[in-house]
Amino acid sequence: MATYRKTDAHAWAREHLTGCSAVTIPSYSADLKRLNEGGIRHDIELAIKFGFRYTLLCSEVAITPEENAQFTAWARETAGNRLGLFFHAAFGTLAENIEAVKLAEKAGADIVLLSYPPQFWPTTEQEIYDYTKTFCDATDLAVMLFPIPLWGFERVHPAGMQVELVRRLLNDCPNIVAIKSEQGFPLPAGICEMYHHFRDDVVISCPIEGDAIPLMSLMKLQFSGTSNTAWMGDYYPKAFEMARSGRWEEAMALYWSVNPARNANGAAAQSYAGGTGVLNRTMWKYQDWLAGFNGGPLRAPAMRVPDRLMKTLRQGLAASGLPVTSDPDSAFITGRFPC
Repeated sequence: MATYRKTDAHAWAREHLTGCSAVTIPSYSADLKRLNEGGIRHDIELAIKFGFRYTLLCSEVAITPEENAQFTAWARETAGNRLGLFFHAAFGTLAENIEAVKLAEKAGADIVLLSYPPQFWPTTEQEIYDYTKTFCDATDLAVMLFPIPLWGFERVHPAGMQVELVRRLLNDCPNIVAIKSEQGFPLPAGICEMYHHFRDDVVISCPIEGDAIPLMSLMKLQFSGTSNTAWMGDYYPKAFEMARSGRWEEAMALYWSVNPARNANGAAAQSYAGGTGVLNRTMWKYQDWLAGFNGGPLRAPAMRVPDRLMKTLRQGLAASGLPVTSDPDSAFITGRFPC
């Protein structure tokens, strides 16, 4: 259960939604029939060790609402009050997302990242508004709005979710406390526009670390997430806190030191993201495995990771001086805590 009332969600977010968020992809047994408790608990502990303040419990991986609640319960039990937990509203329908969030609330989730299902195909802003408001009304948790081209809302407006729609949602959904601002990705237009209009109303998150640290010379950002940064170890929480506390030059020195890893990640993502609109969670799990997380198999349908990209990602970490496992890539699919 959340530690705040729905009516106090904004105040809670201003005080507590700080630092960086990792993404935790659930681990499964070798036969893929059940969750892997040992792998999940290990990954939560390592995210805390690296300095992350939150993690997204990723549900975009063929997991049921009931399994997601168990995933959440193990994460909460492991983390205690050391790590905030995002419920990932990425299930197949609005009704299923509402079912899943109610279970996650009881299991210990703190806040929601609101996604939109592939089957949701709006042609008007009213449809986007209705989906969003219906979900927000159904949960007592704080909600992070997530505008990004992945949803295909650009058929409605070039920004996907334009300023007027966001303003309407903020006015009518009092538990929307933050915006993960990626309109127009990979350009920074979304974060700039959302920050300009809404920084006094809600927490504005720039989840792209390659943008966030430079932009913090101009913007006061208190939170960054959720995104694929835990594979770089403790670099991002450390650099983000430096920039946030007035040590921006030091943060930029760290920023440039990890540029080989950043470039490797960009090259790998460009190999699939633009054409599919779907994130390769197997690749994200492999990247985390390189940094010491559990790894292990994912349920079908799951994208593959070509050997050439595995080599590129591993070399990027090594060239950046970041920790990287010496285990062979063949060990990834088994995982560090097989069951």
